[in-house]
Amino acid sequence: MREIVLDTETTGLDPGNGHRIVEIGCVELLNAIPTGEIFHAYLDPERDIPEEAFRVHGLSAEFLADKPVFAKIAGDFLKFAGGAKIVAHNAEFDMRFLNAELALLGIAPIASDRVIDTLALARSKYPGAANSLDALCARYGIDTSRRTIHGALLDAGILAEVYAELTGGRQAALVFAHGAASIGAGAANLLGQRPRPLPPRLSIEDLFRHRGFAATLGATPVWDAYLSAEILAERRKRRGKALV
Repeated sequence: MREIVLDTETTGLDPGNGHRIVEIGCVELLNAIPTGEIFHAYLDPERDIPEEAFRVHGLSAEFLADKPVFAKIAGDFLKFAGGAKIVAHNAEFDMRFLNAELALLGIAPIASDRVIDTLALARSKYPGAANSLDALCARYGIDTSRRTIHGALLDAGILAEVYAELTGGRQAALVFAHGAASIGAGAANLLGQRPRPLPPRLSIEDLFRHRGFAATLGATPVWDAYLSAEILAERRKRRGKALV
């Protein structure tokens, strides 16, 4: 299942009073696991930044002056979100702002049945407890040392970890997939998140001992049942070459 964890930073608390979004951060999840695909944009709100808002997110009018307006990134944002569920903390706040921005462009709002509110999940799971994002991070032992100020993409990444804890996503079922085409470009990053592979720790002797053990299992070991016909054919071809 594909989900988008989302956070926004704004110029204030109420779009009805003319406040606008200044930053959007999104993290893609597949079966509750981050795929490495993100959407992130700073936005020119076309208005001033109140001091109280600046103290929260540190984004000044000067910094945002050359950034795109929401209309310029709306299409890319909607394409990235697709039809996925939207996960947000205190989601009513983020969705009011997003739908207000979409309304200015004559675009239909994001339906409420697409939205998962992690604040509501936390209140249901821990009634009467503190359930802010910081409180949940403390409860689950999630590192927030990078969070000196609020940032939409940083907070979305942290929320993805919190959401996994809230829903048991860290124990997500194994998904067998073969090749990027079957799991999507973003999810394919799960197969190669380490930019520099670790050096091999097996010796030549270890490899020969393993090959000898594998030979005792016969031509069709049990795990072959999980592989596609194409992969099985390729493996048998390689086995044949190794015997030559």
